Amino acid sequence: MRAVIQRVTEASVSVNSEVVGAIGRGFLVLLGVEAGDTDADRDWLVDKISKLRLFDDATGRMNLALGELAGEDGNVLLVSQFTLFGSVRKGTRPSYHRAALPEVAECQYEEFAQALSRALGKVVQTGVFGEMMQVRLLNDGPVTLMLDSRNKDF
Repeated sequence: MRAVIQRVTEASVSVNSEVVGAIGRGFLVLLGVEAGDTDADRDWLVDKISKLRLFDDATGRMNLALGELAGEDGNVLLVSQFTLFGSVRKGTRPSYHRAALPEVAECQYEEFAQALSRALGKVVQTGVFGEMMQVRLLNDGPVTLMLDSRNKDF
């Protein structure tokens, strides 16, 4: 599994001009599922995201995780994105042969959302798997990380 994590002050996702998920301060997570991903890949990524210390503490140092933010802050908007496994190695038109088949990826995506929700003790907002979505965000920093469960040094 591969995830792009963006620290945001706000983010939303819409389908057919209707907002289906929105958060204030927290993480926008774009998630790609690779063919052959396992529960171990999901669990590693959920654990890492739930513990990432990307928010400033009282001294202005990035030292706080999502669960340490006060009030309504510390939420996650999760959006599926198979294009994270696009390859342009052999040309300019991306190949998505490494991405999981949609029926497998959708199950993994939903299980990921549930696992992350349990880890954070909060409802994870989501997009709609397989739909054309418009994502709006206000990146805070900007702070953006990419994590890959099979290439942990990525």
